[in-house]
Amino acid sequence: MSNVNLNSPLEIRMIGMKALRDALGSVGMVRFIQQYETGYGDYTKEKQSEPDADLDELDALLKM
Repeated sequence: MSNVNLNSPLEIRMIGMKALRDALGSVGMVRFIQQYETGYGDYTKEKQSEPDADLDELDALLKM
């Protein structure tokens, strides 16, 4: 973990998500994140235009 690029928000997020998943399991990780994510935008419009975008990101996180 000492090689983390602290200037890369994406790298910090990916390593943080992995740490959460390792500590809490997949379901616990999602429940923890739900406590802090308030949401934004038009969910229905975004869901219709990119239905699998979130699933691909979650799949990549779970395979780390």
